[in-house]
Amino acid sequence: MAQTTTTVSQEARARDTVGIFAEMPDAATREVVSGDAAAAALAFLTEMSPDLRGAAILTAEGEVLAASGDQPERWAEDAAALLAIADRAGDEPVEQVHVATEQGEVFALRNAGLAAVAVTNRYALASLLFFDLRATLLDLARGGPEAV
Repeated sequence: MAQTTTTVSQEARARDTVGIFAEMPDAATREVVSGDAAAAALAFLTEMSPDLRGAAILTAEGEVLAASGDQPERWAEDAAALLAIADRAGDEPVEQVHVATEQGEVFALRNAGLAAVAVTNRYALASLLFFDLRATLLDLARGGPEAV
């Protein structure tokens, strides 16, 4: 199996196709995502992720579509600050952010014309949470609650 993977990788490099997936654009949001669809998606995400303490789904411009708790404006402010600081690290806007502390972890993801921010307990499985966040945003971008 390892030999096959190596051979395929070398062929991809030789054909200069190794970066083809990195160059594929994300799905764009086809229509305005409703607050109801975002709330349903957030509820589903909360149900799927037992380590989740709270989360928010935002537009690319930072408007909160759905959020945990009773202060959605706080999610907007904190998400904007987190993404702005992360964006300063490079020449292009970041796609994902992961910050771990002793008290918990923060995840932020931009995809499909939307953004999601999540706060979890310590030691949440980062790859799984990013997968769930990305799937949630893609489902919303494709048309909302029936996809979620």
